[in-house]
Amino acid sequence: MSENLETFELTLPLGQIKGVKRLSLYDDTYYSFEKIPFAKPPLGELRFKAPVPAESWSGVLDCTHYSEKPTQRNLQTSVFEGAEDCLYLNVFSKQLKNGKPLPVMVYIFGGAFNAGGAVRELFGPDYFMTRDVVLVTFNYRVNCLGFLSLKDRSLKVPGNAGLKDQVLALKWVKENISYFNGDPKNITVFGNSSGGSSTHIMMCTDQTKGLFHKAIPMSGTVHSYWTDCPSEDFAFRLAQQCGFTGENTDDKVLKYLQSVPARDLVSHNLLTPEHKRNGRLFAFGTTVEPYVGDDCVIPKPLVEMVRGAWSNNIPVMLGGTSFESLFLYRDVIANLKTWDNLSQDPLRIVPPEVRKVNSEEKNMEYAQRLIKAHFGNAPPSSALLMNILDYYCYRTYWHGFHRTFNSRLAYARAPTYYYRFDFDSPNFNFYRAKFCGDNIKTGVSHADELSYLFRNSKSWKLEKTSAEYRTIERMIGIWTAFAATSNPNCVETAHLNWKPSTKENPKRVINISYDVKMIDLPEYEKLQIWDDIYKSNQLI
Repeated sequence: MSENLETFELTLPLGQIKGVKRLSLYDDTYYSFEKIPFAKPPLGELRFKAPVPAESWSGVLDCTHYSEKPTQRNLQTSVFEGAEDCLYLNVFSKQLKNGKPLPVMVYIFGGAFNAGGAVRELFGPDYFMTRDVVLVTFNYRVNCLGFLSLKDRSLKVPGNAGLKDQVLALKWVKENISYFNGDPKNITVFGNSSGGSSTHIMMCTDQTKGLFHKAIPMSGTVHSYWTDCPSEDFAFRLAQQCGFTGENTDDKVLKYLQSVPARDLVSHNLLTPEHKRNGRLFAFGTTVEPYVGDDCVIPKPLVEMVRGAWSNNIPVMLGGTSFESLFLYRDVIANLKTWDNLSQDPLRIVPPEVRKVNSEEKNMEYAQRLIKAHFGNAPPSSALLMNILDYYCYRTYWHGFHRTFNSRLAYARAPTYYYRFDFDSPNFNFYRAKFCGDNIKTGVSHADELSYLFRNSKSWKLEKTSAEYRTIERMIGIWTAFAATSNPNCVETAHLNWKPSTKENPKRVINISYDVKMIDLPEYEKLQIWDDIYKSNQLI
């Protein structure tokens, strides 16, 4: 408990805060300040709207405990959790005072824009605190509270409030991190899954220009199809599900939704069978804003924003895990029998954005190509679980990363480093275990690399001779070297001389497994098949 820990006070421009000196799992000391407000509570009339910067406070703010998650419904248990008053951040610094400011790493959590939170039970800083860095984690609003969109300009709810929370958090870091011995001129943003997509969005929007200096989108980018949610009238349908009986006008819908308890708002079920056929995972997510206000984050389609983004001038490291789609195991199992009917509807295997711009004949040809790529000569069926997961590995994950990687090669003037995480531990890959239980015991799932970057509630103290501990050292070495120097080469990978990717040799990737090697990307050939079904102006 924090009462037994040494406390420290800092004076920030808005007021004083109290933090604690903690001991990590591996006995490294660090300074911890949690639940620092960066915005006013987004309650009442501020619900669904862009965040308002926090106001000053009197006295000493207790920052020894982290805040709750944002209001959400747990994606696995469907249990309601979190709080609407959630716009707080956490700062963990290896050293509060030394001669040289430390590199700053700002982490954006994932959860499909609908779940997650910046809590120590998921994202403990212990492993990063073996190095001289400052780590920041923060909350942002999710689900409809963060991504409801209305067209009426006078209401100021164009959508992407959750992304605007991220922008405001990054502004706070830029302005305040020096008080924690962080270097405001050396900030790296990184995130996983929708946090990776958020990282990439922060790289693309003009709202963040100059707020950070390098980025690591992990297992999610703006080219991941689930990042860009086509706008629909979900606000009215949400209001109806919550009991609204009035007419469909934005002002009446907003007034009603601002009166509904937050718990009820996130308990909706708005997706139709057609949405699900097209691969839509959630009703609420990022969207092109219907008008361009002063705080607009996404004024046009994200694929277009990438091409001229300011971040084409900053170094980037990106990649994913070797069997991303183990994340989807339960969903696939729940809908396994639908694969027995694919012969009646083969077009559903073709992404809707491809179907939309081609003839039915062409789409049928593409469907057959994808079926052959992922199922060989066997007709797709519920018996071919691993083939189905292989298809989703590309559709949901790797083809998006691949497109982002190629867009960097096409448009960026700064280095791009490409990685593939492939360390398959029998008992420390917590996310595979979470998603698959005991049914699949091998394979590196979506988010499994987080087990080696952050301590979580399931982590235990490893023997330092173990392969798992060595992987933590390698991951932290690579990530913090990139943050410090814009170059991921570190003591742990010194034998490799990892160089930025080039158009001439786009297959080369660092593969982080029991050994760390430079290899040709194993997914490369199938990715070419996926490229071929897109028109070139859609791809990057």
